[in-house]
Amino acid sequence: MTDHHPSELAEITEEIVDVSITADDPEWLAEFTRKLVADELAACGNIVPGIRSIYRWAGRIHDDVQALAILHTRASLVRAIIERAAAEHPDDTPQVLAVPVRDSHPGYRQWVLDSTWS
Repeated sequence: MTDHHPSELAEITEEIVDVSITADDPEWLAEFTRKLVADELAACGNIVPGIRSIYRWAGRIHDDVQALAILHTRASLVRAIIERAAAEHPDDTPQVLAVPVRDSHPGYRQWVLDSTWS
């Protein structure tokens, strides 16, 4: 059996996830992402402007241009991101989805862990 320091065990067992968030206003989304990174809730956020979202809402089909943020973070921080989005997002029901990262470059994974709080 290998001996591990407690902080090493946290790094070995801590999962990382990608969280996607959409918004109509790409600048609002960029600022929201900036705040999450500044508060160490996400290590990084990639903003993809100009995505086309087709969805059913309130009984109607919508076809809108939106922006998408993909955040890289710890699984343990997803709840805080959802709560922040619920409080600050302009939509009443914002799209916030977390997807587990099955594998990653070890150095990048460690950077995400080092850049976020546990």
